[in-house]
Amino acid sequence: MSVAFRREGDDEHLEPKFELPIPPGPNRVTPRGLVLIAQRLTAIEALIPTLTDEAALKAARRDHRYWSTRQATAELMPRPDGQAVAFGCTVTVRIGGALRTITLVGDDEADPPAGLVAFTAPLSRAIIGAEAGERLDFAGKPDAVEIVAIDVADDCA
Repeated sequence: MSVAFRREGDDEHLEPKFELPIPPGPNRVTPRGLVLIAQRLTAIEALIPTLTDEAALKAARRDHRYWSTRQATAELMPRPDGQAVAFGCTVTVRIGGALRTITLVGDDEADPPAGLVAFTAPLSRAIIGAEAGERLDFAGKPDAVEIVAIDVADDCA
């Protein structure tokens, strides 16, 4: 019999809800990133008992599973020495003549508009290991990125 003629609940026709995807590879974090993960978990744990809507409760539990996994797999990275670009460094680069300052962080604390770029991002992968003054190829262009300065941020390393 056609679905149009059966009397069923709307729940049977809802799209399935999937788990939040875990980024592939290691879960490297800065001390700041580890604190952010713990804060998110604490906020979700406080929220769950207050929820009465089933859909919101399922979403909160899904988020809790994600952040619990991220906390359990977190690898706190050692403080970089600042001699070369590494995870946790704040780097000033010149791209196309414009200066930009970015900090290399973990996937979960990345916020590109705020200058926090994941270590897995193409720009990060291109500059890791470079030293101040180096010019690097990027996006198929020779000498597209110049490393102007390398610093180690206190809250990120």
